Amino acid sequence: MFVLSRAVLMGCALCAAGSAQQSNPQATPAQAPAAAPAVPAIDGGAGPCWVEFTVTTADGKPAGAATVKVHIAYGFGGFHKLDLQAGANSDGKVKFTGLPSRVRRSLLEFEASKDQGVGTATYDPATECQGKREIKLGKANGAGN
Repeated sequence: MFVLSRAVLMGCALCAAGSAQQSNPQATPAQAPAAAPAVPAIDGGAGPCWVEFTVTTADGKPAGAATVKVHIAYGFGGFHKLDLQAGANSDGKVKFTGLPSRVRRSLLEFEASKDQGVGTATYDPATECQGKREIKLGKANGAGN
């Protein structure tokens, strides 16, 4: 009986210690450093290459919610076509995966836009299968994009 009572008391002590740790305001997860938002990615499913973009405004700030798009012609004679479009996260980042390593034209041109700002970046998957680029947004020209 003494052994059973001692086990019950020890179990209660452990429960009390556990609940004290849970109610400790110094150990709240809200104090952990904020994690960066996940980088949105779109998979073209056409190859092993990828490129990640950081879209910024003219003054260098992240352009959250910017739209980035690309048209890809690949395969024999460029008969396979792929149009991809994705939105950047609040840090202005977006990733395109599953890109073919060989495309009809050697360079892919990615176009970014947000509000009145537009910008482009080129990427050659044949020379750099995995890359990172920046697209700086500027004012759209008045010629009618």
